[in-house]
Amino acid sequence: MDAIQTLTVAGLALFAGEGFRRALPVLARLHLPAAVLGGLAVAVAVLLLPKAGLATPVFDSALKSPLLVAFFTTLGFGASLPLLRAGGRQVLLFFGLATLLAAAQGLLGMGIAKALGLPPLFGVLTSTVTLAGGPATALAFAPAFEQAGVHGAEAVGIIAAMGGIVLGGLVGGPVVGAVLRDQNGAAASGAPPRGVPSELPAASDPTPAAQTAPTSLAPTTTQSAMQAILLVLTVMWVGTFVGAGFKAVGITLPAYVGAMLVAAVVRNVADAIGWRLPLPAIETFGNLALPLFMTMALMTLELGKLAGLATPLLVNLAAQTLLVVLVARWLVPRLMGRDYDAAVMAGGFTGFMLGTTANAMAVMRTVTDQYGPAPRAFLVAPLVGAFFIDFANAVIITGFLNWR
Repeated sequence: MDAIQTLTVAGLALFAGEGFRRALPVLARLHLPAAVLGGLAVAVAVLLLPKAGLATPVFDSALKSPLLVAFFTTLGFGASLPLLRAGGRQVLLFFGLATLLAAAQGLLGMGIAKALGLPPLFGVLTSTVTLAGGPATALAFAPAFEQAGVHGAEAVGIIAAMGGIVLGGLVGGPVVGAVLRDQNGAAASGAPPRGVPSELPAASDPTPAAQTAPTSLAPTTTQSAMQAILLVLTVMWVGTFVGAGFKAVGITLPAYVGAMLVAAVVRNVADAIGWRLPLPAIETFGNLALPLFMTMALMTLELGKLAGLATPLLVNLAAQTLLVVLVARWLVPRLMGRDYDAAVMAGGFTGFMLGTTANAMAVMRTVTDQYGPAPRAFLVAPLVGAFFIDFANAVIITGFLNWR
């Protein structure tokens, strides 16, 4: 299949994944992305075709890398330093704790991999890359890990990421419950501890998109869409030179990092000089690029390479879950203020450090539906989970890859 045909199959698989989520509501409750479900369905079908005596399709992945770089470029436009400062000291503390835990995940993963006789980078791939990073980060860094000696890195990474998404959705709620029980018996009384409202006003839409586009609230138009596409493509072009510069000094980076850094610089310069970027259109562009990239990448997974790795994956996931739960259960509430918002943040922290920001938002919404709004939590957790941790994690992963 050529590039257009492959993209068409990816689109159809993406819609199939949405169908799976509607047909089996448990998949939606666990926040398994439609791209993951649809892409894996194609990968399984491709694996079974030879057994049925049918020819295996060959997909053209020429568009995979541009879609990946485009998504992370749009993510870079969300890294606003004024926005980080607006969150105050708690955003910095939350971000610092998430960064330290991401590094600890990598070290724990390396230790487990060594103990099981596997390459240390296998442990990094199945920890900070896939858990703190998520499926997109796993697929982005997979070629670098494959080159470094981790065979079947794409398949290993996406399976570990899916396990993290499931666990992030399952354990976040119990963590919040445990924190609430510590705070004046809130779980037993049915009311949140320290019931004084947060000092920050409640947002009408406490989502990353609502919190990250203060400079441009206009709806997307044809003109703004064209501006967004041109801006993203220009940043991607400039980013190739940044990536080449890092490569020249011997630093291994995935293809998207250069463009993501350039996008962050453009965003902060724009904030400083009052340039109104077409942020809603940029976000829409990214929301289109990511699921198509993930579906296309998953369609070409070599699932047969996972044979014999089930035990290491399960051992690592169990240890990583325990680590995240301990940090979220004990450290997050103490650093974030020992109040109701801190308890909600503990659930969000568990969600995105094991799965994705979608896990974090779902856990927090479940709690606030029962006990009432936690606006400070809905500012801090999405900012860190959706944007800033990706920058820190890219640096951490790069450090592990270049560790000699």
